[in-house]
Amino acid sequence: MEGFKVSILASGSTGNSLYIETDQRKILVDAGLSGKKITQLLAEIGRTPDQIDDLFVTHEHRDHIHGVGVLARKYKMNVHANEKTWYEMDKCIGNIDGEQKKIFELGKTITFGDIDVESFGVSHDAIEPQFYRFMKDNKSFVMLTDTGYVSDRMRGIIKNADAYLIESNHDLEILRMGKYPWNLKQRILSDKGHLSNDDGSKVMTEVLGNKTKRIYLGHLSKENNIVELAHMTMEATLMKKDLGVNEQFKVYDTSPVQPTDLFAI
Repeated sequence: MEGFKVSILASGSTGNSLYIETDQRKILVDAGLSGKKITQLLAEIGRTPDQIDDLFVTHEHRDHIHGVGVLARKYKMNVHANEKTWYEMDKCIGNIDGEQKKIFELGKTITFGDIDVESFGVSHDAIEPQFYRFMKDNKSFVMLTDTGYVSDRMRGIIKNADAYLIESNHDLEILRMGKYPWNLKQRILSDKGHLSNDDGSKVMTEVLGNKTKRIYLGHLSKENNIVELAHMTMEATLMKKDLGVNEQFKVYDTSPVQPTDLFAI
């Protein structure tokens, strides 16, 4: 198989997980739901957790690690995270066999079978959050959620991927007018919080290129966003820049409870 396949199993503030498949590797990124729920989501795309070789962790927040310990123990998959994330995560996920605990340093690129994986730092209120770019056969997929802003360095790393999972966490007005306490609103709006619909849209205008075919909107807040509004904001922003929406590429939604189709990159 040239390239690779991806399904965003779940994306949102209630839990996050993503599946990637090549001829030689089957990978999960994050397991922020129960082991039972992730098993159900995998079944919806015709896969099972005992097929998974590697589980990559982005950071230690519960909506990204809830099922890590259960899945690792039951299915003996290798778990990859940087050293600081391991230190924080160890307290929450229970015992995992030492041979399954792998260090993936921030800023490194490592080859797993027939796919290269690059980690890069983001700005979020976790100990050392990192996200990933997956590369095979001159094709790439970037996942970028859980960051308060996107630096020039990050933009350079993620530029001109074939597909993106980009954060569209909240609508600014819904968040400001909503019921969240002020300190939580401040956290979300801070440089170590989450990208708004407007932020995510602006980032995409600066990083998409002639290879880009798919943009998936991720980590939408149930309380502070509306799927249709996030989608409309992204498409409208890209149209203003005359960037070929629905011609050169398409914008897709994700769900906290339903996987996307397994798509080819």
